[in-house]
Amino acid sequence: MATSPFLIVGLGNPGAQYEHTRHNVGFMALEHFADSLGTAAWQEKFNGRFCRCRLGEHTVLLAEPLTFMNRSGQFVAPLTRYFKIALANMLVLHDDLDLDPGRIKVVARGGSGGHNGIRSLIAELGSSDFARVKIGIGRPEKNEKGYAIPIERYVLSRFSRQEEEQLETLFTRTDRAQELFVREGIAACMNVVNRR
Repeated sequence: MATSPFLIVGLGNPGAQYEHTRHNVGFMALEHFADSLGTAAWQEKFNGRFCRCRLGEHTVLLAEPLTFMNRSGQFVAPLTRYFKIALANMLVLHDDLDLDPGRIKVVARGGSGGHNGIRSLIAELGSSDFARVKIGIGRPEKNEKGYAIPIERYVLSRFSRQEEEQLETLFTRTDRAQELFVREGIAACMNVVNRR
């Protein structure tokens, strides 16, 4: 009997003005993984894009919504139905304000944590039972007067030069998390990635 394909979703905002911003680190991590697998043939469907690849005996779909972040579920939900994706086989990559830059954390399920993309997925899927790789972007630093730029501006700002230099190492780790999730499952993925 054929098993459900795997679905790995990177979250971000479409358009050149949002490229390389903190809120788009999910897109960036997914595209790094796609490049590492040599995957090139992207297709568009349901207000998003996806490509197929194989990891061992597993079929894996890599996908990005082309809606804005707060409507990500409008792409992901119909895609899961069309390809009959079990939520246990779905992994979402997204930015996380509560993790320091350069850190990642794998979780099996949970609430939105205030993330609009995750909130949209939960609303459209009717469930929060899907795994995530949270990619740390930290919170904006306060100046000498105790003020910081608003969160909505911070997440749409570009990475600092120092952060950019750390991205290759970060994405090597997110690549490993994605591969472990598919090949060995969420428990093994959490045990390896979160222990570091």
